[in-house]
Amino acid sequence: MIVVDTSVWIDYLNGDINQKVIALRSLIGRQPILVGDIILCEVLQGLQSEREARAVEAALRRFEIVSMLNSRLAVEAAAHFRTLRARGITVRKTIDLIIGTFCIANDCTLLHDDRDFNPMGHYLGLRMM
Repeated sequence: MIVVDTSVWIDYLNGDINQKVIALRSLIGRQPILVGDIILCEVLQGLQSEREARAVEAALRRFEIVSMLNSRLAVEAAAHFRTLRARGITVRKTIDLIIGTFCIANDCTLLHDDRDFNPMGHYLGLRMM
């Protein structure tokens, strides 16, 4: 399973062409893609109009929408934060910590364009593309 981070969805929806968007385009229809509920929220909150939000929501609902946080994952995410902090690394956004923890716990690969995930790959085993 592939989880696509907000950073890639935004570029994709804006029509940007970069390595991550090209990777996403190659995955659509070939690999199962998950959209996390908090990723859906992040993407939709950045849109300007209700009309645009409805269209993007419909497009993203073509993929499986999954809940990314429960009490077990919250505890794991906090432990990951402490592990990284002990190494002198602070993840800037809690949402990124939750997304990374979800992917680790569920053996998903994360397609992203956000440097906050890199230490999670290096020290916590997050698989990334």
